[in-house]
Amino acid sequence: MSTAELACSYAALILADDGVEVTADKLQTLLTAAKVQEVEPIWTSIFAKALEGKDIKELLTNVGSAGSAAAAAPAAGGAAAAPAEAAAEEKEEEKEESDDDMGFGLFD
Repeated sequence: MSTAELACSYAALILADDGVEVTADKLQTLLTAAKVQEVEPIWTSIFAKALEGKDIKELLTNVGSAGSAAAAAPAAGGAAAAPAEAAAEEKEEEKEESDDDMGFGLFD
């Protein structure tokens, strides 16, 4: 992530924490006050448009809940996949044994 993206992200979080609407002008004002000069004006307008009409605090609180729900789904699927893996391993072992029964060994 670039310095410009980080600076805009932090500025947007500051505005959201104060309950102020995130706009390009307000982001630029915060960046100027923080003496961050590497940010091109396009970044502030991109962040302002992306966050327009969104509650940033709600977005941040919902990040953790979505991640835990997504992690629970593979765990349930993994339990069902375990017997299938065990059966595949048994078939592979049987295949190896059948080669030895035919008299084709590595050192024969």
